[in-house]
Amino acid sequence: MKIGLISDSFRLPFAESIKAASKLGVSGVQKYMTGGEFSADVLFGDKLKEVKDIMNSNGLVFSAICGDFGVDLDNDEVVEKSMRVLEKAKVLDCHIVTTHIGHLYEEEDARMEKIRKNARKLAEFADSIGSYFAAETGTEKAPVLKSFLDSLGAKGLRVNYDPANLVMVAADDPVAGVYTLRDYIVHTHAKDGIKTGDKTWLELPLGQGGVDFDKYIAALNDIGYTGYLTIEREVGDDPAADIGMAVGFLTDKLSKLGIPLEK
Repeated sequence: MKIGLISDSFRLPFAESIKAASKLGVSGVQKYMTGGEFSADVLFGDKLKEVKDIMNSNGLVFSAICGDFGVDLDNDEVVEKSMRVLEKAKVLDCHIVTTHIGHLYEEEDARMEKIRKNARKLAEFADSIGSYFAAETGTEKAPVLKSFLDSLGAKGLRVNYDPANLVMVAADDPVAGVYTLRDYIVHTHAKDGIKTGDKTWLELPLGQGGVDFDKYIAALNDIGYTGYLTIEREVGDDPAADIGMAVGFLTDKLSKLGIPLEK
């Protein structure tokens, strides 16, 4: 497997965040492409070349691009925006774009049908350019997400597996979920936390929450996953320190489990 991190978690300008990531010894980073100077709408010409030069000079690749605009897929406008992100990510040699597609449930209604229609459209588009649009595990349990993905009839929509979201929000078993979603997982987030109430949760440093990382990583290895464990740290006063700790934590876990770390 490979270890990566979300560069935005450093809360630094892009070039500085990539240098910080390189110093920690990871091989890839995930970056938001939803606004500002790193929007798909402005990444052209010299700006695009600058991004590639920064990545190459630090020996890093994009494990994934985040295309989360904070809008559910029942909104038609986000479909076109997501397609542009998929295209621009491809130019940056990245074939995975992640997002939250919105809360899914088993009952059928107009909203679910709209989400399914737009998800299928994105899946087919991703297929056409050799990429994946990856829905992040979130508010629903793994079997509900799998049922939804099975219904699309297109494999361009896959899963960005976040075990902490399943623990904190869906109150689901992140180890069992790996086996449920095994055919769809193309990227993962390394995050931890606990559920504190019906609609409340607390993100914690790796190893301090409800994710059993020994069993979780072993399950990923069991299904043949060889992609990224991408560290996400959304809270905390010192994210750089937390990310550094997480790199050491994952490196140690992989070593103890006898799983090779690709650098």
